[in-house]
Amino acid sequence: MLKFFGRGSAFSDDHNSAYFIENDELVLLDCPMHTFMRLNDLNLALYDHIYVLVTHTHGDHASGIGLLIDLLQFSVKTPLTIVAPSKEVEADLFYLCSRIEGCSSSWYELTNAEELEKEWLNCVIPTHHTEELEGKCFGYYLTVKGNKVIYTGDTNTIVPYEKYIESGAYLYIEMAAYKTPVHLYCVDMRAKIKEYVSQGVHVYLMHMDDERRIEKVMNGTGAEFAPLERGGLTMEDTGRMMNGIFDITDSLYKDMCMNDSKDHNLLFSYLTELSKTIVGADRASFWKWDKRKGQIWTMSATGIDKIVIPDDTGLVGKALRLKKTVITNDPYSDPDFNSAIDLQTGYKTKSVLVLPVADINGNFIGALQLINKSDDRGFDDEADPKKLSLAALMCGIALESETFLEESHHDKLTGLKNRMGFYYDFGGKYKDYLIPDSGKKMSVFIGDIDKFKSVNDTYGHNAGDDVLAFASALIEGCCGANDSVYRWGGEEFVMVMRDTDLDGAVRKAEEIRQRLMEADIDADGNTIRCTMSFGVTGFDPSKTIEENISVADEGLYTAKETGRNKVCIAGA
Repeated sequence: MLKFFGRGSAFSDDHNSAYFIENDELVLLDCPMHTFMRLNDLNLALYDHIYVLVTHTHGDHASGIGLLIDLLQFSVKTPLTIVAPSKEVEADLFYLCSRIEGCSSSWYELTNAEELEKEWLNCVIPTHHTEELEGKCFGYYLTVKGNKVIYTGDTNTIVPYEKYIESGAYLYIEMAAYKTPVHLYCVDMRAKIKEYVSQGVHVYLMHMDDERRIEKVMNGTGAEFAPLERGGLTMEDTGRMMNGIFDITDSLYKDMCMNDSKDHNLLFSYLTELSKTIVGADRASFWKWDKRKGQIWTMSATGIDKIVIPDDTGLVGKALRLKKTVITNDPYSDPDFNSAIDLQTGYKTKSVLVLPVADINGNFIGALQLINKSDDRGFDDEADPKKLSLAALMCGIALESETFLEESHHDKLTGLKNRMGFYYDFGGKYKDYLIPDSGKKMSVFIGDIDKFKSVNDTYGHNAGDDVLAFASALIEGCCGANDSVYRWGGEEFVMVMRDTDLDGAVRKAEEIRQRLMEADIDADGNTIRCTMSFGVTGFDPSKTIEENISVADEGLYTAKETGRNKVCIAGA
């Protein structure tokens, strides 16, 4: 129903004001200065018309109207109608707008509720607030999305509203934590609120002076805090969010600390889900920045498959480039927004928050991205980054740890995984193939560049490095989706082929042998040719990893002893 830019009373930073959207029209209930500041961050051109329903003019209920008139006149050009609850308040508003703010009456329309014919406006409700303001304070009876809505405004009595309160209605009622003659006191109203809720009335509390005290008093009544726009939470939302956070962190602890899983992507998946829950976003993703390849790609994402994009594109790229948080609640107006992903997924992005994450030295290495597809759910520039800061920090630490781990598993010269990476993979993606009688097939070959020492001796070690880099790239280029290649040491390479039988492994080794034999290699300015010998075996899960490699090595020894540049099956 209604959303609130603020639900505080009198001198608070977020003075009470609400809004709803009906048929592309934005309807505000009061417009204090705090509300204008929020409106100034939104794209008001999206609305066909803006209405401001004024409850009364004292305090800070109407001080933002003048600036809103100026903004719409000089910038957005969206028509504005100011609606007074009575003729007397209309006169006060005319004075306020034409004299104090210096706005031309042609820049807006000023009317009163009796003359406004809108399907969402049923009537105004005169109420009592203070003796000095007798006859100038009102509430509203509205129809929003087909539902009955009662909005009390400031009042010290519920009596004028009671005839509109019925089962299924939405009651937005002011509530004070301290007893005064001008507001509804929470202690006095507790039983009445509980009765309303028991009758099926949806009760939301607003215009509050001390939310903590009011929450304690109202606990158990079924009433909720009025929902704040962009990051605000009702009592029910807060409890649901905290339970969600606790569930995620509990699962994270159990999965990462109490089992033998070595899948670090699980950690990023949990942290991404945690971030999504904290700010109530529709989707979340965590991106790694691969500076060597000039790419950013999703290590974890909710609702989408892995995405890889150039690091100089998109809002994630923008955040990393600018080294600061990027927030937009109108992404299609941002030239850096990559709408192609929406076209691929059928998703309509309405708001985006990107929080870059850094390593311990302050170097940015990735980013946390949250997105929404709802018009009435955006991101708050201050509140949401603050809420996400701990999760982002954890993501940065985890990514740095993952990066260190990954680098320790890779050979710097060739870029291939090394022996440490080989054994790590056997504890992860290969572990199902280690189970005897699992029915899963896997094969292994070990290949060695023939007479590699002579390359170093004849052309130098730089040329030798070029040969190793060329050969590793060629072998890696022959890998299928289920194949992985490792630099075993020196000029030796091992390939593990999942779901591949012995014949398939022999064909793979033969393909690599032929391609390398026919290739001209630029080695430190010299054009040379090399050959490789291979030993191939089917992986036997009843044997240890080392025993399987030893069997493949026997085939390699046979290939070397019988003339080199050939593929031999171990034991054949």
